[in-house]
Amino acid sequence: MGQCPGCREWNTFVEETVSRAEQKSAGVRRREGAERAKPCLLTEIAIRQEDKLLTGIGELDRVLGGGIVSGSLTLVGGDPGIGKSTLLLQVCRNISTGGHKVLYISGEESQVQIKMRADRIGDFSQNMLLLCETSLDSISEVIRREKPEVVVIDSIQTMYNEAVSAAPGSVSQVRESTGILLQLAKGLGVSVFIVGHVTKEGTVAGPRVLEHMVDTVLYFEGDRHASYRILRGVKNRFGSTNEIGVFEMREQGLMEVQNPSEYMLNGRPENASGSVVACTMEGTRPLLVEIQALVCHSNFGIPRRQTIGTDFNRVNLLMAVLEKRSGIALAGCDAYVNIAGGIRIMEPAIDLGIVLAILSSFRNQIVSPKLIAFGEVGLSGEVRAVGMAKQRVAEAERLGFDTCILPYVCAKECKEFKKIKVLGIRSVQDAIDRLF
Repeated sequence: MGQCPGCREWNTFVEETVSRAEQKSAGVRRREGAERAKPCLLTEIAIRQEDKLLTGIGELDRVLGGGIVSGSLTLVGGDPGIGKSTLLLQVCRNISTGGHKVLYISGEESQVQIKMRADRIGDFSQNMLLLCETSLDSISEVIRREKPEVVVIDSIQTMYNEAVSAAPGSVSQVRESTGILLQLAKGLGVSVFIVGHVTKEGTVAGPRVLEHMVDTVLYFEGDRHASYRILRGVKNRFGSTNEIGVFEMREQGLMEVQNPSEYMLNGRPENASGSVVACTMEGTRPLLVEIQALVCHSNFGIPRRQTIGTDFNRVNLLMAVLEKRSGIALAGCDAYVNIAGGIRIMEPAIDLGIVLAILSSFRNQIVSPKLIAFGEVGLSGEVRAVGMAKQRVAEAERLGFDTCILPYVCAKECKEFKKIKVLGIRSVQDAIDRLF
């Protein structure tokens, strides 16, 4: 048909064959369901606290909202080789060791391949079941017969429903297969984890409705060639969507990083200009990161600007504020800004750290390695308040920082700290006068 009149995308229509028998049976089921449907009073519904099953991995439990909820459907996405299958196999090991029945279904790897990875992770108990199958009919029958508490599907793009004539991995197959798994999870009370491939844009391959159908969507971030991984929740019906879990890839699998701030600050340069530590919030967790800037005079007519780990347009805006409000001549300079460690941060609270790092590199003056800064910078050069300032200062004090530069509005609530000096500033010019 060409362009879809609904979403305006091209070549998204998929032809599906529906038999007369299926249409007739579907009509009968709809009539029977309509006869049984009966509304109830909202005030009569009793809220029952679901016992959450702990995975044995604290960082994953944090992202999930305290553990695995019975009957939940969780989608895990990420780049190839980043550690999705490894993490879920570790979860299966911990849960099965605790006496719970687990079924791991793989449509991509053979039993020998999974066994080789399992031997690297550790010993497994008798409660761990393994099935290499791609047919949804066979998988549904095994789940109903074995009645496991947790099921892992690796991956949804390899599953095949015989009622749909499309090829595995197509839009129709992914949608219908997820629908069947959703019915099994809600009907039998089984917690299902689905591994999803991602496109080159970083989103889960398949229809967008896939993320709407599941209860939780988790994404693995980070460079597959680096040792660390970040697990981020982008949708969670049972907890916060702002939490992250930090892991490190080792020979035994993914190991959780208990202190991500200290981990991110490892290897900081000594006596180098253009390096400032800032604090960002990931959910309820303060995270300290190093912001690096390199400013030098340009040899070309148009200066080169480049950012890694933060918004390119935001950095250009902050440099314009410095030039307009503080008279810093940056128009003829190349500027490179990097968030060390490879993490990506979009929170405006790191604005002040970026400004100080650019100034430190431009003037070639070293900022104290024991200083931390955070605050949002406005177009008038003012430093605006940010949320959860006390938690940020407490994390800086715990890691041994002795000076904290923050918005003047937030300084009032942070006076109780004794081991760290709190400096409240009203504008970027105020910070320049104090430090440079």
